[in-house]
Order: sequence, then structure tokens, then C-alpha cells
Amino acid sequence: MAAKSMTFSEALSGAPMRAFQWATVAVCMLVLVSDGVDMQLLGIVAPLVIADFGVDRATFGVAMSAALVGFGLGAWAGGWLGDTIGRRYTLAIAALVFALATVAASLSDSVWTLALWRLVGGLGFGAAYANSLALASEWVPERLRPVTVSTLSVGTPIGGTVVGWLGPNLAASYGWQGAFVAFGIATLLLVVIVLAVLRDSPSFLLTRGKPEQAARAARRVLKDDVALAPEPHAADAGDGKSIGVLHASNFRLNLGVGLGFTAAAFVAYAILNWSTTFLTASGFTLPQAGGAVAVAGITSMLGSVAAGVFARRFGSRRVMIALGIILLAILAALAFVVETLPAAPDDNERLLAVSLIGAAGAAFSASIAAMYVVMVAGYPQSCRSAGIGFGIFTSRVGAVGASGLGGALLDLGAGSVAPFFAVLAVAAVLVAISALIIDRHVRPSPPAKG
Repeated sequence: MAAKSMTFSEALSGAPMRAFQWATVAVCMLVLVSDGVDMQLLGIVAPLVIADFGVDRATFGVAMSAALVGFGLGAWAGGWLGDTIGRRYTLAIAALVFALATVAASLSDSVWTLALWRLVGGLGFGAAYANSLALASEWVPERLRPVTVSTLSVGTPIGGTVVGWLGPNLAASYGWQGAFVAFGIATLLLVVIVLAVLRDSPSFLLTRGKPEQAARAARRVLKDDVALAPEPHAADAGDGKSIGVLHASNFRLNLGVGLGFTAAAFVAYAILNWSTTFLTASGFTLPQAGGAVAVAGITSMLGSVAAGVFARRFGSRRVMIALGIILLAILAALAFVVETLPAAPDDNERLLAVSLIGAAGAAFSASIAAMYVVMVAGYPQSCRSAGIGFGIFTSRVGAVGASGLGGALLDLGAGSVAPFFAVLAVAAVLVAISALIIDRHVRPSPPAKG
């Protein structure tokens, strides 16, 4: 009797998570943590490098921003490569690139040489991010996909926390060059793990015309043999052909993701990069202002995970609209509090400002995580990595814009934060509007039966 034909997603829907699936998610998380370690290492040892090179901070900013530029370019290019040769091999290449670039950066003797290697490393960072999310999402059941993706999105911040703990001690013992070598070599081990553990999903292999390989891969998690059918998708127009991320059918998804991701990233980088500036101008000490940013880092992780939970329960459209409104309210409250702070704020006044910055961190990170959830659900397998890469690329536009315009907006206020927060408020509204533009959302899950 012939096996019943169904898609891989349908076959997973009624099956429990197996060891291979958990291992896949764990390795993808490890890639993203390593991504965050190598990407944020320079920021940790920056004072040592600046002193070694004998340059001012403005000049050193070229090296600091190079990885950010490379990240955006690498996400899109690496996403296309993942859709072409497979997520597994692209992940291995990406890890190899940012590992070798991190080691090579230790040999730099000038800002420009360091910037070049950081740009190369950024290409690997971006490619790893896009393909990790795509690959992991395709191996888990649909019911767990939003939470898996939103949880993976905190991998890079976790990596930043790890390097914040380990980096200073390594640099103190072996110099900043030794820290780069140590983390780069450690990342090389990740290439071996990726190739040994990870496999491209059956859904993806079917889009590349490889049914035999798809069947072998499926046996890793399915108890019975299944005649696998390609995943249907609104963008496929029923003809079964693979499409690219810029295909006309993706227009509204691309427009909404581009708008919403740029806006959410603009708010995130504006708050994270400029909070210490406007808080110290309002009577905070630098350690107190730095503590506020640290709180935002913690709440960011919590918000990211929560976004996946709520998107699955209530649907991503409602969640994104709600997040845009909540973010707008928090920013308005924060602007009012900062604007009315006395020259020497007391403990309660500082606590209120820090709490609002923490709430903003949760809201803008949840908005970004919701974008990842939408992209995984919205783009078909044939261009999923490239679609995620496109979204990451647009987010870099928001990040660079916030980094460059934030100071100018604060200067424009001449002591007032009104212009700064007015622009952020517009960005929060755009997050909500983007939810209405996007035409492919995660649908709400039905309530559990009692």
C-alpha cells in the first residue's frame, strides 16, 4: 500500500519533537551566540585598541561601524546563497568567514586594516543569522515555529553578554590581539559542529528537486515513511516553481517588512546608543545611565521570547499593531519624564526613567522578533533565507540612521529631547502600519480545548 502523501510540515504537526530537532535548534542557537561574541568583541576591547593605534574615537568609529555594514550586506547575500546551495553549507561558510576574519583582525596595525577585516567578518555575521533562523524554523512543527524563531533571535545578545564577561579578562591577560585569536579559533570548531550535526530540511530539499535526499532527511524525525509533497505557499501561484525574494508576489511582504523592520531598528539603536547621552545631560552619572542601557538589554531578551508566544496565540498582525501602540505610549512617557527631570534627580525619578527605558527595550525587541516570525512564515522555502536577509538588510538602514541622526536630533533640541522622541514616535507608528501592509501573517492558534 502506497504511503500517504503529505507535506513535511503536516507530518511534523502531530509528531513530538525528537532529539535531532532539538540538536538542530541548539546548534543554530550556538551559531548565533558565537555570531554575537565575535561581532561585539571589538566594542569590549575598543579602549585598548584606540590606545594602541593612537587615534581618536571619531576615527575609530570607522572600524566600529564596518561590521554593521557588512552584517546587512552579508544577510542578504548570504540568504541568497543559502537558498541556492543550502542553509547547512552556507552556515558553515559563514562561520568560517567570521572566524577567520576575527583571527585576521588581530594582525591589524591601523584603523583601516581593522575596518576591512570587520567588514569581511560582518558578511559572515549576517549570512549566519539569516540561515540559522531559516534552517531551524523548517525543522520544528508549525505550532513551535514562532517561539523557536523569537527565542533564537536573542542568541546574538547572549553572545554579547558572554563576551562582556570573558573579553576583558582575556584582553588583560593576552592583549586585545589575543582575545581576537582566542574567540576566532573557538568559532572554527563551530564549522565542524555545523557540518556534523545540521542537515537541510526536507521542505527545502524538495524545492531544489531532490526528493530522495528529502526522504532521507525526513527519516531522522519521522517514525514512518511518508510520501513527501512540496509545501504549498501563497507565493507559489500553484505552479511549483521556485521564486526569488523580489518576485512580484512578495511585494506587500517586502514593503511591510522593510518599513517595519527599519522603523523598529531605528528605535532600538536610538535608545541603546543615545540613552547615556540624554540621561547624563539630565543629571544621571555615567554608571547610572549605563545601568539603564543594561536593563534594556535584559528586557530585550524577555520581549523577544514573549513576541513569539503572543504571535502564535493571537496572530502576528494583532501583536505587531499592539506593539506599535505600546511602543508609542512608552516613548511618549519616557520623553515626558526625561524632559521634566530636575538637575539632580532623586532615586524615584531615576527609577522611573530606567523602568521606562527597560519597557522600551522589551517593546522594540519584541517588534523586531515579531518581524522574524513574520518572515519565516511569509517567505516560501525557495527564498526564505534571502527574505530574512532582506529584512536584516533593511534593519541595518534603521540602525545606521539612528546612529547617525540621534546626536543631530538631540543637538536640534538644544537641551530638549522633544525632536529626538518625536522622530522615534513616528517610527513606532510605522511599526503598527507595517502590520497592515504585510499580507502574510502567522494566524492565531485555536484556544486549547478544556
